[in-house]
Amino acid sequence: MAVRLAIPFACAIAVASPVFAATVDVRAGRLIDPETGRVSTDQRIRIVDGKFSAVTPWRASDGPANVDWSGLTVLPGLIDLHTHIADGATESADPAEPFKHSESATILKAVPAARTMLRAGFTTVRDVGVYRGLTDVALRDAINAGDIVGPRMFVAGGYITTPGGGGEIDALAPDIPIPESFRVGEVRNPSEARDKARYLLDHGADFIKLIATGAVLAIGSEPGALELSPEEMKAACDEAKLRGSYCIAHAHGAEGIKAAIRAGARTVEHASYLDAEGIALAKKSGVWLDMDIYNGDWIEEVGTKQGWPAEYLRKNRETTDVQRQGFAKAVKAGAKLTFGTDAAVYPYGLGGRQFFYMVRYGMSPMQAIQSATTEAARALGKEGQVGTLRPGAWGDLIAVNSDPLADIRALEHVDSVIKAGELVR
Repeated sequence: MAVRLAIPFACAIAVASPVFAATVDVRAGRLIDPETGRVSTDQRIRIVDGKFSAVTPWRASDGPANVDWSGLTVLPGLIDLHTHIADGATESADPAEPFKHSESATILKAVPAARTMLRAGFTTVRDVGVYRGLTDVALRDAINAGDIVGPRMFVAGGYITTPGGGGEIDALAPDIPIPESFRVGEVRNPSEARDKARYLLDHGADFIKLIATGAVLAIGSEPGALELSPEEMKAACDEAKLRGSYCIAHAHGAEGIKAAIRAGARTVEHASYLDAEGIALAKKSGVWLDMDIYNGDWIEEVGTKQGWPAEYLRKNRETTDVQRQGFAKAVKAGAKLTFGTDAAVYPYGLGGRQFFYMVRYGMSPMQAIQSATTEAARALGKEGQVGTLRPGAWGDLIAVNSDPLADIRALEHVDSVIKAGELVR
């Protein structure tokens, strides 16, 4: 749907650039506020210097709108807490694919991925690890500097993983050396885990990513198996906490989930074999579960058609349904759940498809929206800064043609996006 603009002269001269003005007024036909759970009609959203200033009923006497979304449903920009944008789009299911590109090529491949994510409505993401260490830091910094277009990023810098574990590419012959840039988080004991966490944070990482268990899309790594020891995880989490940061844990197996929570992880990723004890422990500890319950269908359909490694497909089939059952139980139990999709496993820009699965497995449409806005912001430690309409928060908005509270699939097709007061779509 076309967006009607009334752009001040200072903005109009830059026709090919995103709309930007020191003050931007957006007219919203329907406005969903996930923080309060309220829906209002015909609202003026004022953004000053990139941040929300006020939300008030629309009155023509207050001046014209820079952006007229009076025929659309509007809500805060979405947050995906589990992406892999900085690794760039993969061209095949070859496990050795990341070795086939230089560092600069890897970063350049991520540029269109970042743009696609933003245009799909995800104005903030947590990019949860790269195989080639610290390329995500470079991408984040380029976006923050305005050199490229993309979502606001929080990055891990790499993975804390055991040698040959789920955070490494174990796809080459044993006598082929792995470049050190692909092993920045490899650890063998708690002391090394502490040192590697310190290294990543010192070199620009926003948080620490632990590979607590094996992985689905990794050769020779079983999702249910514990890989990092509890002591190694605790050492990394303790170091992150000392530095004002936190750790998250990739954990499929039931015991790995619980070990990661006890070690101090803030969020648990995937949580495929989540059991009742794990749900109870997550609730007691205030830990968020970040479960990617959409992409199993993509892997099954496309992976089978394209001949992905049989090991990948077997592990995906073993984890997909049980993960969704665990998600439903976690929703019913009142556990804290956030929106994370594992973007890169499926093509960038399709993350909105997960909302339907979250509703299908127990959430209300409002809960699903909150998981990708206010709840995700809390898990990031950025409550009141993103995923909200509060004054002082970043002025991020999306608009869709129909009502996502009536049909959550409306979020699969975002019509327009504003990030920090700039119209990017």
